[in-house]
Amino acid sequence: MGRLFFLYMSNLRTIIKNGAIYGAEIEDIAIVDGRIAERGANITPNSGDRVINAEGLVVAPAFVDVHVHLREPGYGYKERIETGTMAAARGGYTTVCPMPNLNPVPDNIENLKAQQDIIDRDAKIEVLPYAAITIGRKGEELVDIASLHDKVCAFSDDGSGVQVDGMMERAMMEAVKYDSLIAAHCEDESLLHGGYIHDGEYAREHGHKGICSESEWGQVKRDIELAEKTGCRYHVCHISTKETVQLVREAKARGVKVTCETGPHYLIFTDMDLQEDARWKMNPPIRSAEDRAALIEGIKDGTIDMIATDHAPHSIEEKSRGLKDSAMGIVGLETAFAALNTHLVKKGVISLEHLIKIMSHNPRKVFRIEGGIEVGQRADIVLLDTNKEWRVDSNNFYSMGKITMFDGHEMTGDVVMTLHRGEIVYDNKTK
Repeated sequence: MGRLFFLYMSNLRTIIKNGAIYGAEIEDIAIVDGRIAERGANITPNSGDRVINAEGLVVAPAFVDVHVHLREPGYGYKERIETGTMAAARGGYTTVCPMPNLNPVPDNIENLKAQQDIIDRDAKIEVLPYAAITIGRKGEELVDIASLHDKVCAFSDDGSGVQVDGMMERAMMEAVKYDSLIAAHCEDESLLHGGYIHDGEYAREHGHKGICSESEWGQVKRDIELAEKTGCRYHVCHISTKETVQLVREAKARGVKVTCETGPHYLIFTDMDLQEDARWKMNPPIRSAEDRAALIEGIKDGTIDMIATDHAPHSIEEKSRGLKDSAMGIVGLETAFAALNTHLVKKGVISLEHLIKIMSHNPRKVFRIEGGIEVGQRADIVLLDTNKEWRVDSNNFYSMGKITMFDGHEMTGDVVMTLHRGEIVYDNKTK
């Protein structure tokens, strides 16, 4: 495994030499006081400068994941902020945004502080938490957005859809006052009927209860109409259906302030890849080949703004009960880049530059997160070996969660080094 390094500061320059910026031009980068001070050919190191030789590697802005579950406070047996952020650094991420399905729920200043105290103590990279939309994520009473908006990245009841139309409209009307972002887990509970995988061919052939696509896109349609009415900045979490892609595409064309994300697994697998194993169980579920094709087209034409892993660790016991009875969720921070590079970039579906755009630039832009590789920006950088071949072994994950359908898969491309604020937080270069 690579080495992790945290929080050592220096007044000396760090110079990254001979790297291919976005896989193209060879250029050096000089970092001073955690920011990009200079870019150009043949920057000459001074005595004492730290030099990182990136020859043969791609230099890119580090990744951002706006949808992770770090499980603290309340569920530290699944994941801790320390282990989750170590996994993120290994995956090339320097900022992650943890969802609020915690105990206590971050629905007021006191509860948010309980989470922030752990972040301040244990996080290895930047962690920007969400606050809930409703108190206790119960959908019954709106949180005090006025007191929370400047302390969180956005508001979400992730894990639950906001079932009452009027409640979502009130949330959006309040969020507009502070130019805050509402990020919605869209799921109409009245349409679930006990389903736990996609309502498609695999479910029918194997006697499983399915989750229909309308349970997602129906709420997306409602929320887009409310966002258009209120002028709210609205972000759709983990989209999985072809109907959702089209709804977002049409809304963007009308000028609605809507963005969305999808996960690597929705772009790579279909419901016919499922096995009788909880590694294939998450919410929303992996859907049909037609849905996957629509998601890929949405990535290509810009309808889908970004990739988010929905990294959702559970204990081995919680994921050992089969498709029907296991907990929803898989991990993804340590495999996302490699999986997408293998299945999208290397197969010519999208370019490496486009992958970097949807893993770094776009989430930073939408969620207003600092960092990058331009002069003056906070030095959040990832060095990538886009041709390295390796096999996924979840036993080597930094995350406490070990459940992924990529276990045992051959990958092409890996993270070699991650720098946050100019300091190395993950280093696999010396192996």
